[in-house]
Amino acid sequence: MKKVEIFTDGACSGNPGPGGWAALLRFGDVEKMLSGGAAHTTNNRMELQGAIEGLLALKVPCQVTLYTDSQYVQKGMREWMPGWQKKAFKGVKNPELWQALLAAAQPHVIDWQWVRGHNGHAENERVDEAARMAAIPFGYPSS
Repeated sequence: MKKVEIFTDGACSGNPGPGGWAALLRFGDVEKMLSGGAAHTTNNRMELQGAIEGLLALKVPCQVTLYTDSQYVQKGMREWMPGWQKKAFKGVKNPELWQALLAAAQPHVIDWQWVRGHNGHAENERVDEAARMAAIPFGYPSS
């Protein structure tokens, strides 16, 4: 099984407001940056979308270490998901995105890692910048 690292982030101005997501995939020395955005979204939705898109980009089952600065994403997948599934996501915010993330994660073995955002972590800084840049066409402030 291939070992892949994925670094993800989301950004939003106004919350809700214009936002962007990014995912940096790394397999050995090869890197690929993905990003996108939405005109009316929330930070949590963009954090989830970054993780979803990063995992969907993998073409074969992989051993993944996924790094996020979102405790919402990390704890959601490591701690809260079994309870949410038991209650069929009733009362859970963003259920369609959580279900999409669960489906995207299914073929892989994933270690969900939290990193402190805006703290000098090189890859987190890169995906933060990419997420903010991806949101600019949707009205995110450019400076």
